[in-house]
Amino acid sequence: MAEKANQAEVEATEANAVNAPVASEAKLNPEKFLAEFNWHNYQEGIDEVDDLQLKEFEKLVAENFVDTLNDEVVEGTVVHISDRDAIIDINAKSEGVISLNEFRYNPNLAVGDKVEVLIDVREDATGQLVLSHRKARVIKAWDRVNNAHDTGEIVNGFVKCRTKGGMIVDVFGIEAFLPGSQIDVKPIRDYDQYVNKTMEFKVVKINHEFKNVVVSHKALIEADIEEQKKEIIGQLEKGQVLEGVVKNITSYGVFIDLGGVDGLVHITDLSWSRINHPNEIVELDQKLNVVILDFDENKSRIQLGLKQLSKHPWEALAEEVKVGDKVKGKVVVIADYGAFIEVADGVEGLIHVSEMSWSTHLRSAQDFVSVGDVVEAQILTLDREDRKMSLGIKQLSQDPWTDITAKYPLGSKHTGIVRNFTNFGVFVELEEGIDGLIYISDLSWTKKVKHPSEFCAVGDKLEVVVIELDVEGRKLSLGHKQTTANPWDKYETEFALETVHTAELSEIVDKGATITFNEDIVAFVPTRHLEKEDGTKLKKGETAEFKIIEFNKEFKRVVASHTAIFKAEEVANVKAAVKKAASAAAEAKPTLGDANDALQALKDKMDGKI
Repeated sequence: MAEKANQAEVEATEANAVNAPVASEAKLNPEKFLAEFNWHNYQEGIDEVDDLQLKEFEKLVAENFVDTLNDEVVEGTVVHISDRDAIIDINAKSEGVISLNEFRYNPNLAVGDKVEVLIDVREDATGQLVLSHRKARVIKAWDRVNNAHDTGEIVNGFVKCRTKGGMIVDVFGIEAFLPGSQIDVKPIRDYDQYVNKTMEFKVVKINHEFKNVVVSHKALIEADIEEQKKEIIGQLEKGQVLEGVVKNITSYGVFIDLGGVDGLVHITDLSWSRINHPNEIVELDQKLNVVILDFDENKSRIQLGLKQLSKHPWEALAEEVKVGDKVKGKVVVIADYGAFIEVADGVEGLIHVSEMSWSTHLRSAQDFVSVGDVVEAQILTLDREDRKMSLGIKQLSQDPWTDITAKYPLGSKHTGIVRNFTNFGVFVELEEGIDGLIYISDLSWTKKVKHPSEFCAVGDKLEVVVIELDVEGRKLSLGHKQTTANPWDKYETEFALETVHTAELSEIVDKGATITFNEDIVAFVPTRHLEKEDGTKLKKGETAEFKIIEFNKEFKRVVASHTAIFKAEEVANVKAAVKKAASAAAEAKPTLGDANDALQALKDKMDGKI
């Protein structure tokens, strides 16, 4: 037994002696040992490895190689970069490959850089280990994003593309949203300039439910300028002149960046002259000097001025300019009551509509001038202290009333244009500045006009006669009917009392009827004068003889009667019978009583008693 034991001890000692160099070599140079170890022959059983050597090998593998069977994220080293891929060493049996597209956020990737990777495919068809940097980043990204949000850490992000309202940014492999308003402190007009750029950001919002991340580059800029802003605000004083940059232009004014502090130049403080829009004076990104006009207690609202840096135009207005001078200017504003004329930069005068024409019919200023017109005018009033000036255009031409008596003497005939109506007459313009009034009673000799619009229309031309002239009161009375002879002078003879005319009964009216003798004369027939000889009455459309029983030229009133025709014949017959009876009585020499009886009988007959 002792011999067998000794024999076993000797064999073990020999085996250890044989294996000792191998184990020693593995410890001294593990990389060489692992590289030269024939793993295939070992798996196929070609090369036998004793337990001690195998344990040493497994120990070295565990210490130096990455387990490629789990999904843990490991760190690798970039050992080579090609046009398309990066070769990464993760201390596995072979090196891995990652497409460079996964490193677009890091265009400065270089050999030797440490990167996090996840084994995507253990081995492809060529035996190549396929890794994924993007998946590794995603696994770690949410922890990093949450940490950056909590700590305010500044992170790098790669701007991938534009999207509605902003940009898509790759942050740690997560697609984050960068709103357009969070790119910069000033408005961005060209979003494309940021695409494919790596920038610094702050994580400002995380929605864990929808896995949304919002980042901001503006927050970094604001943090940098906040200190500058405090310093600038602390030094602000009214009247101080600062240099700024036009940041934004609106219809009501211009926002100026004073170096982290914004101020507003209202449109009225841009120029002494009137302007329609601030872009007529400034443009975006323009540098200019402005003066501080005012600010609130916190100095958060700063009112700036540009025009105040130059002398007020009224102060620069030449002293020799005085009332009565002629000036030229451009129409800048028009109102119903007049037009404002810029006679010099920032110096305006008002031409009231009443000073635009000698016409007494005031119209809107738009009837005389338009914006942009260059007009000549005379200075009527000038107040340098209140900076006011009134102008007139009509003063440049002669007042038409100067020689009115020569041009429009009493009784002279003229042609005028109907300008407007009143209830009592018509205003007719003979020339610009000369108007006359035709009273409604002077429109027609024959027509009864209730309102002038029944007789003529605005714009019509009318023949007129000057019937009254008041030079001092600048009043002119005209007549239209006076341009023709008064037909009633002729009618006074033609339709004299007791004259008889044949006509048709035109209309039955209240208390009588009317008959039309001609276009001027319509006579009235009272009801009791419509009775015919047989006791009936005339009807509409019936033709008969009528006697004129009233004619009034002043009131143009004519009254006629049909009944008077046959009653007049009866009276004439009675008068003839009376005359004949008287003659017979004289021949017969009747007694006085007989004569009286005969005369009484005739009288009764005439009175209709018999």
